[in-house]
Amino acid sequence: MNNNGAAISEQATRSVYEFRLFITGASPNSSRAITNLTTIFDKLLKKNYTMEIIDVYQHVNLAQQENIIALPMLVKKFPLPEKRLIGDMSDIEKLINILGLEKHEHENE
Repeated sequence: MNNNGAAISEQATRSVYEFRLFITGASPNSSRAITNLTTIFDKLLKKNYTMEIIDVYQHVNLAQQENIIALPMLVKKFPLPEKRLIGDMSDIEKLINILGLEKHEHENE
């Protein structure tokens, strides 16, 4: 029974959205993606998210493991299903729809 309780506790603490943003150094598209995502996530998700920013120049192996084909690329790791978006993340409606943030947005209103 302890294992089930631990699993439930772990699930409850993981109700936070988890993202990885793969970028190429300080390129204009990478900078725009960081700014756009931070603004959107702060507004819609408040503090209920983490975003790990990974520079592929510094972490080539990690980019290869994730099969990164274009940059910048956002990967939503949790909640499942995993989703991937490419670009500077300026199309807010597309971002919200693909990541499934509409439901979460209405819960916070």
